[in-house]
Amino acid sequence: MTSQLSKKGEAWSARFSEPMSELVKRYTASVFFDKRLGLFDIEGSLAHADMLAAQGIISAQDLADIQRGLTQIRGEIERGEFEWSLDLEDVHLNIEARLTQLIGDAGKRLHTGRSRNDQVATDIRLWLRSEIDRIGALLAELRSSLLDLAERNAATILPGFTHLQVAQPVTFGHHLLAYVEMFSRDSERMADCRKRTNRLPLGAAALAGTSYPIDRERVAKTLGFDEVCRNSLDAVSDRDFAIEFCAAAALIMTHVSRFSEELVLWMSPRVGFIDIADRFCTGSSIMPQKKNPDVPELARGKTGRVNGHLMALLTLMKGQPLAYNKDNQEDKEPLFDTVDTVADTLRIFAEMVAGITVKPEAMRNAALQGFSTATDLADYLVKKGLPFRDAHEAVAHAVRVCADRGIDLADLTVAELQAFSPLVAADVFDYLTLEGSVASRSHIGGTAPDQVKQAIAAARAKLKQ
Repeated sequence: MTSQLSKKGEAWSARFSEPMSELVKRYTASVFFDKRLGLFDIEGSLAHADMLAAQGIISAQDLADIQRGLTQIRGEIERGEFEWSLDLEDVHLNIEARLTQLIGDAGKRLHTGRSRNDQVATDIRLWLRSEIDRIGALLAELRSSLLDLAERNAATILPGFTHLQVAQPVTFGHHLLAYVEMFSRDSERMADCRKRTNRLPLGAAALAGTSYPIDRERVAKTLGFDEVCRNSLDAVSDRDFAIEFCAAAALIMTHVSRFSEELVLWMSPRVGFIDIADRFCTGSSIMPQKKNPDVPELARGKTGRVNGHLMALLTLMKGQPLAYNKDNQEDKEPLFDTVDTVADTLRIFAEMVAGITVKPEAMRNAALQGFSTATDLADYLVKKGLPFRDAHEAVAHAVRVCADRGIDLADLTVAELQAFSPLVAADVFDYLTLEGSVASRSHIGGTAPDQVKQAIAAARAKLKQ
């Protein structure tokens, strides 16, 4: 990728006997999507120029001119005034051409000791590092919204499910905390991915390093990198950090999608556990009664999009020999879109969760169906001395009788329950109520309201760290 610009601003002119065709120019250009790296390209160039001057490779006057020119270009980009040219192929050549136009020969000296190969690898890492920080903050906002909703519903009872069949009663606050755990792990993965992203490729040049007496550690310190990439071939061709990010992003979206599926089910009139605020829903063009949960539905769909980007990057890299290849230009659009999709999704979900209306009675009524306290009756008999497998069998018989009669276990009398086990006494109803069931699970990770409140407090403290 190493090149110089002709007087006409065209790349490669001194080497080739004919200009690039317009079709090839459009096919190979990246400027209209990689221009989002512009401000990070300037940041990296300023650090590189500072190092070149400190090492005596360029003059102090060159450095001053480069700083002045890049500052002007940064302003033009921020104000939307910069003119991006397809002829100049990418963000790097566009900025370099404009810099040379502004300050003359000093602009041509900026590229000393580097290549576009290590330059673009640095730009992507600078940009992604910033986006990882932003996504970390958005994950914290979503967790905070979930914790607020969980705190208000620490004792709200709903059925817990396995196989989408009623299993045992849990509290809604406890259910929401499961997603807090998922998004907490996502946050940890993002922080861990940042460590490997935050390594400086600049100084690797095209692939073999440079003969100039550069100081890579100085550049790394200036740009806030934790360390430098240790092998020049790997530095310019490594995209592990981007793949790792996309894998972590795919897990975020998987968790979002699972939550979305439940939101859609809960909002259905057949279930009616919650209502999502109108501003996050749409209607129907033909059915006036409809209120569709479009945001969670679309998030489920966008999960497939992000998963696809992960597979695209894995496929992109799987057959590449060392070092840099033009294939790597295809890393940016999937990566950019993954960041945009995840960030937008997290932002809107944090707001949407804050606007959820809970319907406790509907949740409670559902928990009364499906014999959700059957396990509690079995545990009760075990505590009375009956082996668990025998207790399991006795309760199964009781459930069958109740199902035939269309009643719940709690509707049986003590005498009727004793027909299944003589160990049953009047205190059995302390265990057959929904409140008694959830309260009995008072241990770390349990669904008891007091444990839910403790877990919320611990999660809030973790958010502040």
